[in-house]
Amino acid sequence: MSGYEVAVAAEAELGEGPTWDPAGARLLWVDVLGSRVHTYDPATGRRTVRTTGQHVGAAKPRAHGGLVLNLRDGVALLAPDGAFSWLHRDPVPGCRANDAAVAPDGSLWAGTMRYDEAPGGGTLTRLTGDGTADPVLTDATVSNGIGWSPDGTLMYYVDSPTRRVDVFDYDGTGVRDRRTLAVVEERAGFPDGLTVDAAGCVWVALWDGGAVRRYAPSGALDREIRLPVPRTTACAFGGPGLRDLYVTTARVGLTAPTPLSGSVLVVPGAGEGLPQPPFNG
Repeated sequence: MSGYEVAVAAEAELGEGPTWDPAGARLLWVDVLGSRVHTYDPATGRRTVRTTGQHVGAAKPRAHGGLVLNLRDGVALLAPDGAFSWLHRDPVPGCRANDAAVAPDGSLWAGTMRYDEAPGGGTLTRLTGDGTADPVLTDATVSNGIGWSPDGTLMYYVDSPTRRVDVFDYDGTGVRDRRTLAVVEERAGFPDGLTVDAAGCVWVALWDGGAVRRYAPSGALDREIRLPVPRTTACAFGGPGLRDLYVTTARVGLTAPTPLSGSVLVVPGAGEGLPQPPFNG
């Protein structure tokens, strides 16, 4: 028994990118293929949804309110009043946004992938508040989970088809010395979105694995939480003390989705998360 609860009963095609917004005491998450940004307040149960007009890979809080969105055609800003503007528009035919994360310095690290998942067709780009976009990786396939160690010296990264969770040295703006932290064995699914906890352990959702795993900083498998959905997509800590683990799920591509496929699940008291910085832009 994993001790999960249903936070948001939904039928998202591709639920992704759970992010705790401390200013609003709410969870942000997206339905990538449904082109929607969702919010959920666990204290009141209040939910909101906003349609983005194109596929959305991630939505993150901004330092002065509003959201930054990783969209099919680039990265955009939503003002607190809902006004939309492009920060960096760069449409690439056949490509879409995927996961993104905010680095300790407040920059956005935004991933892309090709719709046909062609090898090497995806990217990872660092964007600052003035719209400057610096390529980090130009040969990813399905650019996915991104996170930083508690001391800010390491960055963890997933390119899903590799089945690896990789780690880089991080110097405050760039990365170097890519190496393997852990490999997800065949038949256990593919690593997808990730989060890092206060102990420096890496939690990874397993696409087609129906589980979330916790890897120690050494790369050793520390814990596995089984969930009643095959396509767990990403995870994040939220709620009081950042102790509850929220997990997004998907139903896309399933001929017989389970009743909870596409919902947001939560494992209360699973651990202790790290406060996530807002985008400085």
